[in-house]
Amino acid sequence: MHIRSNLGSFLTAALLAAVAATSVLFAQAPRFDPGAAPVVSPEVSVDRKVTFRILAPKAQQVRLSGSDMPAIGQGVEMQKGTNNVWEVTLGPVDPGAYRYNFNVDGVAVIDPRNPATSESNENTWSLVYVPGADFMDTKEVPHGAVAEVTYYSKTLKCFRRLHVYTPPGYESGEGKYPIFYLLHGAFDCDASWSTVGRAGFILDNLIAAGKAKPMVVVMPAGHTGPWRFGTAFGDAFERDFVNDIMPQMEQRYRVFTDRSHRAIAGLSMGGAQTLNIGLAHLDEFAYLGVFSSGVFDLINRNANPAGGPSWEDRNRAALDNADLKKGLKLVWFATGHDDFLLRTSQATVDMLKQHGFAVDFKESAGAHTWTNWREYLDEFAPLLFQ
Repeated sequence: MHIRSNLGSFLTAALLAAVAATSVLFAQAPRFDPGAAPVVSPEVSVDRKVTFRILAPKAQQVRLSGSDMPAIGQGVEMQKGTNNVWEVTLGPVDPGAYRYNFNVDGVAVIDPRNPATSESNENTWSLVYVPGADFMDTKEVPHGAVAEVTYYSKTLKCFRRLHVYTPPGYESGEGKYPIFYLLHGAFDCDASWSTVGRAGFILDNLIAAGKAKPMVVVMPAGHTGPWRFGTAFGDAFERDFVNDIMPQMEQRYRVFTDRSHRAIAGLSMGGAQTLNIGLAHLDEFAYLGVFSSGVFDLINRNANPAGGPSWEDRNRAALDNADLKKGLKLVWFATGHDDFLLRTSQATVDMLKQHGFAVDFKESAGAHTWTNWREYLDEFAPLLFQ
């Protein structure tokens, strides 16, 4: 009895201590007001101004960071209100999809009030869409589907992920479709084209308007391991693409597998990969698209740190093969006049023309941003499979 009495006293004391500690924690925490309006972020107004907000009662400094939205630049200071909500309003903002996050006392965080996100290379951003661009707005038209697809790469001996767009009616139909491989840039991943790139909506709108043929679009992961700016691009992705991605996707989906129904395009790093794959397998692709990119070692002789022959020398047999050019229907380049790779694009176009290729080149406004790449896709896709 004496032991039980002491044990009971001990448990009672422990329970009282826990209750006291909890009371202190609740006393220190911000009061929950059931009548308070929830924090809304981001809020896009009819005049295309965007307000970003975050509840951060104990923060000393909050900054808004992002990519492509000119008003954000290198970052924007947010102001704290009396309700402990930090906010800033920008705009009017041009229509488009924009990535952003908050920097709270030196720690980058995504917007806790916004479920929309966009993956990039090794991190995630919050995503806001500002409507007003007819070609990529969500409209009342038949919509296709974007699937996240897992496959096993025998080349790399690991499971990999890619995204696939199938056009409206694919699920209920029986016919075959042309296939378009769409590659991302160095700071992105296989999800980027279908999130910040709006690829699915762009294709839905083009197909609904009769401007583009219904097609299956495969968006693979262009990175096979850690990558940092300034490192060389290896050939592991190209081997995975040829040996695993193409065979598996063209077996899994109802697509034509002849050259005239196969296209490949990419932006920046993906544009360079397009040239590497396309020229090495020119008998398999009738359409090549290069967005904000080119052959890097034409301008930067340090682009091939391993040394050895130049890209042009390595691909000279294909570049000078007249028979391969006969089935090639389109080589299309586009780069902004403020893009840091403009000279690289121009030099690549000139080099290809010297080898007898008919190249369409567009120098647009703008820089190395998704603002341009979405528009390039809108212009390039209608040229395919006509």
